[in-house]
Amino acid sequence: MSVWNVNKAEQQLNKSFDNNSETELLKVLKNNSFLFYELYSRKYGIQPNFKEISFGGKYRCDFAWLNDNSDGPEWVLVEIEKPKMELFAKNLEPRAELNHSIEQVKSWIRYFNENPAEKRRIFGAVSRFKYILVAGDIEDWGTEAAIKWRAYHNSVDPIEIRSSNIFKKAIKIAKEKPEELWSFEENPKSLKSAELESYWTNYKYMDRWRQIMK
Repeated sequence: MSVWNVNKAEQQLNKSFDNNSETELLKVLKNNSFLFYELYSRKYGIQPNFKEISFGGKYRCDFAWLNDNSDGPEWVLVEIEKPKMELFAKNLEPRAELNHSIEQVKSWIRYFNENPAEKRRIFGAVSRFKYILVAGDIEDWGTEAAIKWRAYHNSVDPIEIRSSNIFKKAIKIAKEKPEELWSFEENPKSLKSAELESYWTNYKYMDRWRQIMK
């Protein structure tokens, strides 16, 4: 039996899309870790995700998790925006809301570049960050102009942009191939940010990297 109520998660996810509500989307994501399936580069033996990580007194990412790679700890920081955010104006230029979201993530990049000690304090050790922005509907991203814009952006910018429909893909996986989600079942919900330090302090993988990256 699944640790999640997939049908309920689907209903809540669809409702957040219908209402174009970032708040509703965040709520269902926090309670259903399997919805992040498409965002994890590795699907098995994954690490838990943590919600609402604050730093610098004025910044906060919605979710974060560790990719415990052999070449060093990669921390993934995720910003979630409205599932049907308007992305481009009639002149095909990015709208202010999309630009604002990108700049918000760039402010994280600047902050950690300027405050390396904060990386160690919050995350224990960081070999690199991976930044992901999830915003907008796949239909809006599906126009020729949007496809070209995002392809270029993702090739030159450190912020990877994905459509909100990746969460609907996870619902399909949960229904058709639930065995694919076994690794997510170990932590079915997002963990609180207050648990982050205890997590990396007690994870042996991090011990070596914390010594190397003093």
